[in-house]
Amino acid sequence: MPSTAPGPDPKPLPQVHFDVDDLDADEEKSLDFFRQVGVREDMLFSLGEHHDGAHSYYVLFDGTATWGVPGMPQLLAVHLHRDYENKTFSFEQAPLPLPAMAQSWLIHRGCPHDAITLSSHPGPPPADAATRALERRLADAGDHYAMGYSYTSDDPDDMVVVVALRALDERAPSPYRVMAEEIDVETWTHTLREGGFDTMGQALEWCEARLDGEAGPLPPVRPAGAASLPVGVAKAAAVPRPAGGVESSARGVRR
Repeated sequence: MPSTAPGPDPKPLPQVHFDVDDLDADEEKSLDFFRQVGVREDMLFSLGEHHDGAHSYYVLFDGTATWGVPGMPQLLAVHLHRDYENKTFSFEQAPLPLPAMAQSWLIHRGCPHDAITLSSHPGPPPADAATRALERRLADAGDHYAMGYSYTSDDPDDMVVVVALRALDERAPSPYRVMAEEIDVETWTHTLREGGFDTMGQALEWCEARLDGEAGPLPPVRPAGAASLPVGVAKAAAVPRPAGGVESSARGVRR
């Protein structure tokens, strides 16, 4: 979520400690971790962690993202598996635009669902029950949709995250979804809403219009013919994407 604007009574976030300094027997793996994660460790702040023996799961706010390419995700999900006997470790990491998507990514890599709860800082709390319900769905059932595009705007006059998702099941109703998270700086709360589209082009057009402040309401998700599929984020979402477009159809959607 956009999080550079100060909220009421801002509190410092805890810095993260990965505890892998003594697990460097595999030099190539250690170098990969340093290049992808460790190099910015002093700018990574913990929003939620769970440690289970050799496994650790992190939802992190990436302070470097606010100074990088505009629109890039500001959250980082990290899964560490330490091998103490052989003094090495393995890891996965994924930049993701929404906290619930980071939770989902970790849950689908073995983190217990109820274990990866999030701090209320730096982002504001949910404004309503609809937001809480949608965030639970995103975190709970994470393998029906892949992320196709995202843009995080931390403009203090219009703090918004838009995410376009593509159904992995071609029979899914409204095969393209848009998630839009907006922050109300006056009440210091956030809302998350979902819309359904028939094509990626339509989803991207709505995202562009919303970022320009010209979008209408999100269209409703078309009801499923039988049981509805929960919305989630697939493992494919782990691939970092350019802020201005992910798939070829998305290129140029945002300056």
